[in-house]
This record gives sequence, structure tokens and C-alpha cells, in this order.
Amino acid sequence: MNAQRSAGQDPWDDRTEGDTGDEQAFKPLSREQAQDLRARLPKLSPWTLVGWQAAAGAAMVVLWGLLTWQGDKAWSALFGAGSVVVPNALMAWGMTRRSAMNGGTAMLSFMVWELIKIILATAILVAVVLGFPPLSWPALLSTLVVALKANWLALLRRGRIRK
Repeated sequence: MNAQRSAGQDPWDDRTEGDTGDEQAFKPLSREQAQDLRARLPKLSPWTLVGWQAAAGAAMVVLWGLLTWQGDKAWSALFGAGSVVVPNALMAWGMTRRSAMNGGTAMLSFMVWELIKIILATAILVAVVLGFPPLSWPALLSTLVVALKANWLALLRRGRIRK
């Protein structure tokens, strides 16, 4: 790709040969266009996503319990689901309990709650590893991954992802 560029052209410039760069890369929406977009794409509650994660985690716990008939594998799967659902529920609670005054406050609030979520998820996993000797890693990790990916199911159901 670099061989096609002329020697004086900036390598970070995305314009092609015939592109003059006169058209705007970002076109602001009018008030009517923004309202139409909001009507077509309604808000998705974080509690809906937490519910999907809990349902996916519960399904994996039942699946591990029924397929293996071993309680330690079902408990490991439950711990995997809990390490996703509990921190996400805490973050959803923290982010939805009051509205932010401005964009900077909202971003700071998001970063703080994200940090709390990461610390809590790590603490849960460390506590499980140290306090539950018959831990089944495949059950814990597979349930953790399925619960994390359950957000895609909610988006698919709402029609946000195009096929």
C-alpha cells in the first residue's frame, strides 16, 4: 500500500488519488433526523443486559449439572456466572441511580464504576480459586465466557445487529 503513495503524501492521510477532501467526514444530524434515529433505535436498559447474562449463566449451570451430575462442576459454573453477573449488576445500579450533570461527569462515573466492576470480578475469581478446592476450570471458564457473550443475544433480539 505504501508503494502506491507518492513520496510527498502523508502516510496517515486516508484520501485517495481523486479525493479532494472537500466533503465533510462527519455530517451532523438535524433535529428531525436525530429524533427519527432515536425512535428507530430505542434505548437498551443495562438491566436487560444483566438479565440476559443471568439467564445465560443459569442455563450453563443447569447444563453442567445435568451433563456431569457432579455438584462441584455445577458450583464452579455458578461461580463463573456470578463473577460476571454480580459486578455487572453493581455497575448497572451505579450508572442508573442518578443522571450525570454533564459529559465529563458521566465519563468519570463510567470509568469509576468500570474500575469497581473489574476489581470485584477479580476478587470473586480469586476468592473462588482460593476457597473452593474442587474447582472445575472448564465449568467456570465456559460459563464465564457464555455469560459475557450473552450481550450479543440481547442485541440480536432487539435487531441492532444486521444479518
